[in-house]
Amino acid sequence: MTATAARHPREVLLGPQAAAAALPVCDHYAGVEARMRKSLALQAELAARHGVCLFDVTLDCEDGAPVGGEAEHAALIVELVRGLDGAAPVRPRVGVRVHPVDHPAFEADVATIVGAVGARLTHVMIPKVESVADVERAAAAVDAAGAPALPLHALIESPAAVHRAFDIAAHPRVASLSFGLMDFVSAHGGAIPASAMTVQGQFEHPLVRRAKLEIASAAHAHGKVPSHCVVTEFRDRDAVRQAAARAAREFGYTRMWSIHPDQIEPILQALRPDAAQVEQAAAIIAAAQAAGWAPIAHQGHLHDRASYRYFWQVLERAHATGVALPEPVRGHFS
Repeated sequence: MTATAARHPREVLLGPQAAAAALPVCDHYAGVEARMRKSLALQAELAARHGVCLFDVTLDCEDGAPVGGEAEHAALIVELVRGLDGAAPVRPRVGVRVHPVDHPAFEADVATIVGAVGARLTHVMIPKVESVADVERAAAAVDAAGAPALPLHALIESPAAVHRAFDIAAHPRVASLSFGLMDFVSAHGGAIPASAMTVQGQFEHPLVRRAKLEIASAAHAHGKVPSHCVVTEFRDRDAVRQAAARAAREFGYTRMWSIHPDQIEPILQALRPDAAQVEQAAAIIAAAQAAGWAPIAHQGHLHDRASYRYFWQVLERAHATGVALPEPVRGHFS
């Protein structure tokens, strides 16, 4: 086996795109204490069962903290993160959504939470990002709190922010772009109907469709992860599953928000490759590695590094969503 063939497929095939493949496909938000505790317990339970963290938990200050109780809520989040099992076989993946950079509680959120448990966090979500200047301000606050390597996720929620999405995605601290549907619709002053916030309407209104495509395109252009917005029909599991599938298939999203525990499994199901896709990807990657990543023929089709990258990412997504991988490629994920 050549030196190239012996290298890990991720190293050979992805290069600067590697970071974009690293996030779970579901980002679950919780802001009420009981739901935060339940979400963290569910994450740990599924991680122990599957050997991988299937979804992120983002503890929410922006929508979770009562007005006037921001400091107490931030302290609660610190308590919850400190209570995580640091000896668990699978490291918990927990982030925090702080208040927007122009909110009076922003600096205190970051100083309290990141300053205390920044080393245990996977990301900080910055809502209502309007420009690169907002990202810079957030990064400076996180750095000052002692976590200069902590990734930032940016929530795009206005027409102006959509216009600047490519610049925001280009910032080296930004790991993911999310789309804030309801604020985006509200920012149009009634020009977009309320129906555009429904599970069906959000895929049909031209301005909403355009915003989703711009954000996904900006993220992919810079090797970042595009994360799709919430579905408010939270108890309709089929609606959630269909929305996630459509977001992935038609709009290029590789991650989606959950706002209720019942939404997590439908999102995983929708973004999980099926068995035939996994078998095909495993066969192609195994053959490609045996050939030292030179071109190969598989079932009458020519494949080279361009298609190898695609099929490797199928395997990464399968692993990230709890699929048992075929033996020839299983060792790459141990």
